[in-house]
Amino acid sequence: MPHLAPMKTKDGRFGYEAAGNPSLPPLLFLHGIGGAARAWRGQLEFFKDRYRTIAWDMPGYGGSAPLPTVSIAALAEALQDFLQQVSATKPILVGHSIGGMIVQQVLATNQSIASAVVLAQTSPAFGKPDGDWQKAFIEARLGRLDRGETLASLAPSLVKELAGDHPDVGGMELARDCMASVPEATYRATMLSMLGFDQRSALKDIVVPTLLLSGAKDKNAPAPMMAKMAAYIPSARYVELEGVGHLANLERPGAFNAALNTFLTANTAATQVTA
Repeated sequence: MPHLAPMKTKDGRFGYEAAGNPSLPPLLFLHGIGGAARAWRGQLEFFKDRYRTIAWDMPGYGGSAPLPTVSIAALAEALQDFLQQVSATKPILVGHSIGGMIVQQVLATNQSIASAVVLAQTSPAFGKPDGDWQKAFIEARLGRLDRGETLASLAPSLVKELAGDHPDVGGMELARDCMASVPEATYRATMLSMLGFDQRSALKDIVVPTLLLSGAKDKNAPAPMMAKMAAYIPSARYVELEGVGHLANLERPGAFNAALNTFLTANTAATQVTA
């Protein structure tokens, strides 16, 4: 993986990594609950010749200050603040997992904020806190922490469970490192913030060019659910990556980059907006 120096916004609230000329159109990556800005280094480098590539540390992660109260709405507000801090006007937003939920939340209140979006391995809804599936999901993620384990000790097994067939060795090493580095309080708060999230009714209102990217072996955001999600978004493009679990950009960076590149190339006219 290439090495990129962590950066800070002028107000000190956000940590991020970036590559490419600041005059190029901004392409912004948002990681998932077990991630970090550095999880996107392969994409920052791959697209830096055509875009100003940026990956943030979500609030509470890496170099970013935590929020007083964590919710998808609060994270969406933080994203808009971050975009202003880094002068990213009309970016292409690539959101993975909860990052994709944040993108949906932002679009629901400000359709003009992005020139295009990629919803990668995410969902339009998470459901009620008292639902059986939701309770089982939270127990699987937080129960072992409640019983005294740490994210550092859990990272190898959690990442293995998330991955699909024959993942990239270096990508899995980076995934484990990111997961092990998440502060426990941040992990807990961010996990619980998904409960009650529901933007299904807003899918029909997404008007910017949109790519929905799924993994055939993803258990967290199953491919059939994402295909159905795509059907509700006008002119959405749907791509399913064979053999891939929930960490597509780290499991199969070549396939992920190729799918994203095809989408960006097809929407060049829509995405060529300078910052």
